[in-house]
Amino acid sequence: MGKRIIVAGGGHGGIAAAALLAEQGFDVTVYERNRRKDMGYDWTDIFDKNGLFACGMEMPPKEKYRLKNDMTFIAPSRTAKIKQHVPEEQLEIQMERKDIYDHIIAFAEHCGVKFRFETEVKAPVMLGGRVAGIRTKDETVYADLVIDAAGINSPVRKNLPDCLGIQKATDKYDTFHVYRAFYNKTAPVEGDKYRVYLLFDGKQQICWVADDEEYTDVLIGRFTPLTDEEVEETLTKLRELNDDLGTERLRGGQYVTIPVRQPLGVLVADGYAAIGDSAFMTVPMIGSGIANSLKAARLLANDVIADDKELYSAETLWSYQREFYKKLGNGLAPLAVIKLMIASFSPNDLDYC
Repeated sequence: MGKRIIVAGGGHGGIAAAALLAEQGFDVTVYERNRRKDMGYDWTDIFDKNGLFACGMEMPPKEKYRLKNDMTFIAPSRTAKIKQHVPEEQLEIQMERKDIYDHIIAFAEHCGVKFRFETEVKAPVMLGGRVAGIRTKDETVYADLVIDAAGINSPVRKNLPDCLGIQKATDKYDTFHVYRAFYNKTAPVEGDKYRVYLLFDGKQQICWVADDEEYTDVLIGRFTPLTDEEVEETLTKLRELNDDLGTERLRGGQYVTIPVRQPLGVLVADGYAAIGDSAFMTVPMIGSGIANSLKAARLLANDVIADDKELYSAETLWSYQREFYKKLGNGLAPLAVIKLMIASFSPNDLDYC
C-alpha cells in the first residue's frame, strides 16, 4: 500500500473514492480549483441515501435534510398531468449542496485524504500511453493513478490522446444548460408542490416550480445556452401559472451545464479512471448524479484495492468498468435513449391527451 493517487477535481464520487482508498493506506490528494467555502452550488439537490451507505458514510444530521416531495409532470398543453407517488421508505433525500459537500469532505478528511483547494487542473501528464499525473498552473504532479472527477468539461478527459478510446466531447443533446434560483414565496401551496413542465412554452425545455418551504424553487433547462432575457421571459410566463412564484430572487441564480446522456463507453485507461460527471454518470432524464457517483466510488475503490500487483492499468481497472455497467450503467443507457426520443417530440407529440 501507500501508492500515490491523485483525484483531479472535487466531484462527489471522486472525493468518496479518495476517502475509501485513503482509509486503506493509499496516499490520496484531491486537487480542486474552487476555494473550500465555494464548494457546492447555492441550491438544494436530491439523491438516494443508499449512495452514502455504499461508501460507509452515516446519514447527515436530521436537521440537514428532508424527504423529497412527489413530482407532478404537466403536459405541454397543460390540460393533463401525471403525479408521481413514491413510498416514503423509498423517497430520496433533499439537502443543500454545500451541506452535502461538508458531509462528504469531513468523511474524507477523517479517512486521511489531503485537499489542495484553489488549484486548477489543466491537463493530464502522459508517459507513452499511460496517464502518469496532472499539470496544474504551477506544477506537474506524478501519481500511480489519476481519478478524474473534474466534471463534464474535465481538462483531463478532454486532453487524453485519441488512442485511449475515451470520448472527449459531448454531442448536441448530451448536455443541459440550466438556470436555477429561489424566489420569495407569495402564496401558500395546497396542491402539487413540485410542478414539472415538459416542453414548456412550446420550446425544447423543461421547467419546474417547487415549494421549498421558505422559498419557491425554479429551474429552467434547455439543450442550448440560456440568456438572461430568455430566463426573464420564461419566469414571467411561469408566474402567470404559479401564484407562489414571486419576483424577488433570494438565492441561487447560477447557470450550470450538466450531462444528460449515457455514461462514457470507456471509463478506464492505464493509470486513469473517470467517475461522476467526468464519466457522465447522471440520470439522463433528471440530471442528478450524486448517488450514482457515490456508488461508483465504492466499485472503483474495491477494484483499486484488489489490484495486488499495483498496476492500475486498463486491464486491472476493467473490473470497475464492468461492475459499474452491470449495477448502474445498464439502467442509465435506456433512459438516455428515451431522452433523445423526447427531445425529438413536438409539444403535440408529448401531450397525454
